[in-house]
Amino acid sequence: MTPDELSEALSAALAAAVADGTLALDPTAVPERVHVERPRQREHGDWATNVALQLAKKAGTTPRALAEDLARRLAAHPGIRAVDVAGPGFLNISLDAAAAGELARTIVEAGPAYGRGDSESGKKVNLEFVSANPTGPIHIGGVRWAAVGDSLARVLEASGADVTREYYFNDHGAQIDRFARSLLARSRGQEAPEDGYGGEYITEIADAVVADAVAAGDPDPRTLPDAEAQEVFRARGVERMFGEIKSSLHDFGVDFDVYFHEDSLHESGAVERAVERLRASGHMFEKDGATWLRTTDFGDDKDRVVIKSDGEAAYIAGDIAYYLDKRERGFDEVIIMLGADHHGYVGRMMAVCAAFGDTPGKNLQLLIGQMVNLVKDGKPVRMAKRAGNVVTLEDLVDAVGVDAARYSLARSSADQNIDLDLDLLARATNENPVYYVQYAHSRTAAVDRNAADRGVARADGFEPALLDHPSEAALVGRLTEFPRIVAQAAELREPHRVARYLEALAGDYHTWYQQKSQRVLPYPDEEVTDTHRTRLWLNDAVRQVLANGLGLLGVTAPERM
Repeated sequence: MTPDELSEALSAALAAAVADGTLALDPTAVPERVHVERPRQREHGDWATNVALQLAKKAGTTPRALAEDLARRLAAHPGIRAVDVAGPGFLNISLDAAAAGELARTIVEAGPAYGRGDSESGKKVNLEFVSANPTGPIHIGGVRWAAVGDSLARVLEASGADVTREYYFNDHGAQIDRFARSLLARSRGQEAPEDGYGGEYITEIADAVVADAVAAGDPDPRTLPDAEAQEVFRARGVERMFGEIKSSLHDFGVDFDVYFHEDSLHESGAVERAVERLRASGHMFEKDGATWLRTTDFGDDKDRVVIKSDGEAAYIAGDIAYYLDKRERGFDEVIIMLGADHHGYVGRMMAVCAAFGDTPGKNLQLLIGQMVNLVKDGKPVRMAKRAGNVVTLEDLVDAVGVDAARYSLARSSADQNIDLDLDLLARATNENPVYYVQYAHSRTAAVDRNAADRGVARADGFEPALLDHPSEAALVGRLTEFPRIVAQAAELREPHRVARYLEALAGDYHTWYQQKSQRVLPYPDEEVTDTHRTRLWLNDAVRQVLANGLGLLGVTAPERM
């Protein structure tokens, strides 16, 4: 019996109590789905619910009385072994082994679909993440967003959302000019400007720009007047740098559906249109020769200049136009993932959202990520090579590999600082969380291979009632939680919940595997029985859920380690 089936049974019991007059409750108040959850203490049963406490007052009865009535009705339901009423009216429900163990077959037959749901269906989501400026390689903070953002997109899609991954290509403004000047200076053997960019990559990009121009039959940009040369290095340099960024992300398992160019907002007149729309709504005003947005009306700490007194658009103007552009493209929810230094951005952008008549926190959601520190031999470490003193995506992948990098960055809440122990992540031990989970999957695959050699086949028999050992009950119970964990990760925008679940599942599997009395494989001279075959179903159910969960994190599920 799955949690959904138990939820339906509880709803049916409530509806029956209303129908026979036992429960004086409006039929429309009976929930279609009753929330059930795993008890904190295993001895309290397989599932628990507080629905009696929620509905008793509306029904004019006590929670305890309602719980006792529901317990009597549920006790006769096939697959339910016992129902106990605890405290003021909690229901603790225990399933019989056959009803619980049936989940193993459900999972295996569902395959990759197990864990997918519809909690986010009908939502068209624009998820913007990474969006590093094309002025250098992706640094460690951007790498964290690459891992978390792509995992969140996968989790949302698994929950039914229509997700567009978007990269905001910042090719407009002062930082691009500084990048171009830095390339030009380096190409001529000069020091970078005081406000420019350093690192070996600047030399590499500058040399590539010169080679590309000459190969195309264009003049050597180093010989051109400064203004013309700078424009060549700007255009070709940004294109070359962004190509490297795309390639690095692709190798990291992250690809985007849309690369949105900031320049297009200014060239298309999108900024002007957004300003006029806000002006027509009465939210703009003129002061000191500048045009302001009255964001204090929507909770911001001060009003914001949108068009400066010299007629130039302020930085927020592009943000306003970009948000409106996303909404006009039909996205119901706009999620933007920002770095640790963007806390001040939240208030003003939520005010912009409200000024357009939208709901902050729903139509616009801003996620702030915290810092990543690298540790080796117990001490902070800098591994940067190409980018001066900045640790890049390539640095991290070179040190621990894609799987370990992605998993370790996605397994913690994004709003927490994290320390990545490079020694630990490179180690093939149970203390390494990604190894621990991947090893569990490879162990399930090894069991499959050995079972085939010993003549144990799922197709020959399945008796779920045989899964009656405490370690099997714990394992089945953990497997039932996976769909709820995925839905919760999507709702809360917290993909790290999937990683932590996988670690718990791997622990339960390793415990079960190590129980000699719970062998899947018969001894050499032992007859193959339904017990062996049924345990193989359970083994393969674990294998499927581990693979599904790792897939949501963009991490491979190895067959051998």
